[in-house]
Amino acid sequence: MDGPQQGTPTSASPAGPERYRTVNGTAAAAATLILLVLVGEALISVSDWGIYNVVHDYKAGTATVADLEAADSFSRLVSITTLVVWISAGVVFLVWLWRTRVNAELFGGTAAQRRSRSWVVAGWFTPVANLWVPYQVVSDIWKASASRRPVPGGLVMAWWALLVVSTIIGRSVAQLYLSEEITEEGLLRAANLSTLGTVLDAAAGVLVVLIIRRITAWQTQRLVQSAV
Repeated sequence: MDGPQQGTPTSASPAGPERYRTVNGTAAAAATLILLVLVGEALISVSDWGIYNVVHDYKAGTATVADLEAADSFSRLVSITTLVVWISAGVVFLVWLWRTRVNAELFGGTAAQRRSRSWVVAGWFTPVANLWVPYQVVSDIWKASASRRPVPGGLVMAWWALLVVSTIIGRSVAQLYLSEEITEEGLLRAANLSTLGTVLDAAAGVLVVLIIRRITAWQTQRLVQSAV
């Protein structure tokens, strides 16, 4: 269970009785939920292909209205369940990110962080700024948490690039389903884009789990070292 620990603030650390918070429990929860989201997204891709195939078969006379309804019901179930898990993963990840940001300030001071704490959460929801601000936040936490410097930031950069591209693809798929006229060709395109997005999301998901574990391990190690 996460909890406050006595920190070793630097002279540049923010004023106040802030203490280091262990993030192992939050990190484990965030990583688990993110992996569950990836499973859900894979099922969504399966559902997208299922809808395309059943529509194709229906037009060819080999599927029934009941088949269409079954495919639609499966799609709704998978989408709603994945959305719930996705929101849960996002909330837990932000809690982990906030706590690691506070720890990073205790390690290296606020000067090592390009953005104020408010951007730790707001950066994800502010239009345009959300294209790079969250990356800066995570990158600065990554660098401040490392026991040795400089630390390569390629892992964080690769994760963010994959996430941005997959997000753009996801919005394209949503627009296809929300269009006034959904055609068989549109469903095929949506299924193909959904599969590509799932592959990119899987890669980004694995990388962010690695980032979570690495930052958590670094911060835990530094706490142990400061207590010696």
